[in-house]
Amino acid sequence: MKILVLTTLFPNAALPHHGVFVENRLRAYLEKYSADVRVVAPAPWFPSRHERFGRYSAWARTPRSETRNGLPIDHPRYLLPPKIGMNYVPHSLEKCFLRAIEDVCSDGWDFDLIDAHYLYPDGVAAAAVAKRLGKPIILTGRGTDINLIPEYEKPRARILGAVSQAHAVITVAEALREKLINLGAAAEKITTLRNGVDLSVFHPIDQTEARAQLGLPSGDVIACVGHLTERKGHHHVIDALAQLSGATLIIAGDGEERRSLEARAAAKGVGERVRFLGSVPHDKLADVYSAATVFALASSREGWPNVLLEAMACGAPVVASNVWGAGEIVKTQEAGRLVPYGDVAALAGALAATLENPPDRRATRAYAEGFSWEETADGMHEIFRSAIAQKRAA
Repeated sequence: MKILVLTTLFPNAALPHHGVFVENRLRAYLEKYSADVRVVAPAPWFPSRHERFGRYSAWARTPRSETRNGLPIDHPRYLLPPKIGMNYVPHSLEKCFLRAIEDVCSDGWDFDLIDAHYLYPDGVAAAAVAKRLGKPIILTGRGTDINLIPEYEKPRARILGAVSQAHAVITVAEALREKLINLGAAAEKITTLRNGVDLSVFHPIDQTEARAQLGLPSGDVIACVGHLTERKGHHHVIDALAQLSGATLIIAGDGEERRSLEARAAAKGVGERVRFLGSVPHDKLADVYSAATVFALASSREGWPNVLLEAMACGAPVVASNVWGAGEIVKTQEAGRLVPYGDVAALAGALAATLENPPDRRATRAYAEGFSWEETADGMHEIFRSAIAQKRAA
């Protein structure tokens, strides 16, 4: 089986966390099934590598090609103009994909199907490419491409057009599948294959040792992991911390909200109890989760929040906003607690209750072990085989 992956969501040397969930699913599939895979993961063009431009400069530093875990990956550039980007970018990506495919196939390599991630703009562009090349396409919807972007009329119509063309569509949470059906997609075409967790990477580390690595004091520790953006809800966790005595909050991640979050912590009188760790390598996050008494995720939107499973796999129970896929992950007391998004009092209460009476960390780890990648890999393989068989029979 020869598979071409098309997506803007994929890690690279300059942004090693970007789209890591796409890479993780692909790696899990290849650990069980043999396939010849090549990845085209475009980066938006930007003229400067100067660090003052933040994430944009990181895109400029993205290599044109690289190899990750034995997979060849190309990072061609596409134009993402300001203001008109929402409607223009599918066309820009389509042209980028086509040019990249010519390069990828210049040595005579060909592919059986396209595996595309994120319905808009990536999926829309990839579907246009698949139609032009006469290839079957599998689309995966992951979050805001279903629960936010379709609020706009033109993107919604283009998403539904791509879905109708696809051989199959995968959603990472049942809530996303139901939303896509409600938007008008054919139910029989959509399958939920939830993400798993790499239990070899995310495993309990001695808590005393993990805290020593991070220079943390003794006592209760609350951990957050994620980009420092408004929708991740770190500000709600800081507000909740102000209602808790003694606990330390550690936040792993970087982003444009860091200064405002630091200022908020100071204004709430908890500045000395909040530690900003900056960007932490994915394979080092087990230290953060293992150091935590409880993990908090106060997001407004999440498709399938992998961080919850990662924390639980390290033995840390979670307190999370009850949005989208979170309720499909947190189902028992060993896993943690769910609270309404934006309800700081409920968040503080759930954190306090968990800190006072945490579940056995071995039980939390055991719960996470039920979310291996094997079932997802099997589901992918059946969908891929069906797509190829249908194309050959046509």
